[in-house]
Amino acid sequence: MRRINYRMLCILLACGLFTLGPVKAQDEKANDIMTPEILWSFGRIGDMQVSPNGEHVAYGVSYYSVKENKSSRDIYVKNLSGDVKQITHTPENEFGIQWRPDGKKIGYLSSKSGSLQMWEMDPNGSGNTQVTKIDGGIQGFKYSPDMKNILFIKAVKLDATVQDLYPDLPLANARLETDIMYRHWDQWHDFTYNHIFVAPYTTGTIGAAKDIMPDQRYDAPLKPFGGLEEINWNTTSDAIAYTSKKSVGKEYAMSTNSDIYLYNINDKTTKNLTEGMMGYDKCPIFSPDGKYIAWSSMERDGYEADKNRLFIMNLKNGKKKDLTGLWDQSIHGLVWASNSKSLYGISDVQATDEIYEVSIKRNNIRRVTNGVHNYQSVQVAKDALIAQKVSMSSPAELYRVDMESGQDVAVTHVTKPVMDKIKMGKVEKRWVNTTDGKKELVWVIYPPHFDPNKKYPALLYCQGGPQGTVSQFWSYRWNFQMMAANDYIVVAPNRRGLPGFGQEWCEEISKDYGGQCMDDYISAIDSIAKLPFVDENNIGAVGASFGGYSVYYLAGHNQNKRFNAFISHCGIFNFDQMYSTTEEMFFVNWDIGGAYWDKNNAAAQKSYKDFSPHKFVDNWNTPILVVHGAKDFRIPYTQGMGAFNTAIMKGVPAEFLYFPEENHWVLRPQNGILWQRVFFNFLDKNLKK
Repeated sequence: MRRINYRMLCILLACGLFTLGPVKAQDEKANDIMTPEILWSFGRIGDMQVSPNGEHVAYGVSYYSVKENKSSRDIYVKNLSGDVKQITHTPENEFGIQWRPDGKKIGYLSSKSGSLQMWEMDPNGSGNTQVTKIDGGIQGFKYSPDMKNILFIKAVKLDATVQDLYPDLPLANARLETDIMYRHWDQWHDFTYNHIFVAPYTTGTIGAAKDIMPDQRYDAPLKPFGGLEEINWNTTSDAIAYTSKKSVGKEYAMSTNSDIYLYNINDKTTKNLTEGMMGYDKCPIFSPDGKYIAWSSMERDGYEADKNRLFIMNLKNGKKKDLTGLWDQSIHGLVWASNSKSLYGISDVQATDEIYEVSIKRNNIRRVTNGVHNYQSVQVAKDALIAQKVSMSSPAELYRVDMESGQDVAVTHVTKPVMDKIKMGKVEKRWVNTTDGKKELVWVIYPPHFDPNKKYPALLYCQGGPQGTVSQFWSYRWNFQMMAANDYIVVAPNRRGLPGFGQEWCEEISKDYGGQCMDDYISAIDSIAKLPFVDENNIGAVGASFGGYSVYYLAGHNQNKRFNAFISHCGIFNFDQMYSTTEEMFFVNWDIGGAYWDKNNAAAQKSYKDFSPHKFVDNWNTPILVVHGAKDFRIPYTQGMGAFNTAIMKGVPAEFLYFPEENHWVLRPQNGILWQRVFFNFLDKNLKK
């Protein structure tokens, strides 16, 4: 079966043919709890696009087939004052939604023809037409406002392979590298670069396309995660602003210095608008009146977690202005108000992600929303904002948000058939005293059928990033409600190094991985362990990425057996090895402090001496589960192998869950369910004795 649709899911639930969890003998209510299979049954909403007239919103919904081990996405259109209609019903995935500026067509990407191409259809789903037929396919597109051109992204081969160098050896299977950055995140460099092409457009067809970056060994948008949010037309359709980091090899690996470039369609010239601005400059957007361009900007080169500022430039005189200079928060996901007088964006504040409005004239920043939730994106509709929102207790849905009051009303109900049958655990905010006299916000998530008279084992959740946020996120792997449904008290602290509590709090983790942030973990778990319903003799520590590193570090500093089980996913085990095998060198240079061979670098030497977990394995004495993906190039899988092998050689009970096809995450349905089963089997075995 390709997917479970809404109506069928409701029937299955009502008839008891689709169970929502195993019934436990000691608790007859437990058939309404989360299971891995339920988690993977949710429809996942995304790709939101408000229509030009502000009266409709198009979006995609993905469903995962565990049997087929893949997902499928269709497109829906919601009349913001009426009904919703599914407008694609195909075996392929449709995504990359773009409304044509006149609102009469919806463009999208599909691989129906054999490669990824641009297609169009009427807003009711009729009249599907393939627009592009580009060799090798495209990766995204945008209409010009006057609808005379489109831009699209295509990979262009510019580097030589071994076969190019030695054509008489066509079966040679090798790479010959002369510089670093030959692999990134989860892919080896494929000798191509993302380039922007412009082509004349008429309904249903395009003309000859021109590469606006000919022969440039640079990417636009940025790899590996950049998308069309990094590229935009100006309002008069005669210029394109795009994001690129115009460096290669070692220089690229060492720097975050991307810039905003403006390409003139008429004279074919390109201008760097952010020359001399040394950090990330990304995501340019033009004001509706055409007078300004805005973008997100970080100040310091090499620091990927720097404050994300909102910059604007007056296009007439070239003057730049930081609209968030005195504001101690970051902002992203920018969109202009229709009157060009302000912008809306998302900012993390004390562990929730809220919508803010920033005025371009008064330097006034207004918080629009306030609640226990995370807004993930926002767009402007006719008389309201349309935003995607999640929480620890709710998957993503779209909401209509009042621009003044911030009150919201759901406009989609994709997850409702499942949510109506599941009981979620209470999510509670607590403030804990830290060892240096400050306050730390800690989320506590309770089992869905919590009994205050029982004793529950607890899990300390260690966040990744390291500057990732422990806000009201919904995860399909590190799902707090799933953990709570397995009868664990979940403790999720906003330790040092997390955004949302001012830039100083965020920056206190760099070059101090084993310092105050570790004390913050201990402050959080020790405080919650004192509660009468927590079994202080059965506590685990779990986490991924920096959270996985944290687990390894805590395993070597587990005084008095505070923790009884550890789970580390894709964690750093050996700093020396990490420095020599990771890909984005700016990350380890900033956060660890630099190279292990730089003996004159006191900060780096302290990190390698005092904070690398492999230096403390003499103290390992607690069962540990190690998880790693072979395609994780940020923290290579040999880090996990080193930790597991060490545990076994030292006689510590250990398990190693290895995914040959996964990267820093677990993305395939069956692997995801396996991950959950192994995760809880290991915890139950060690914490429910």
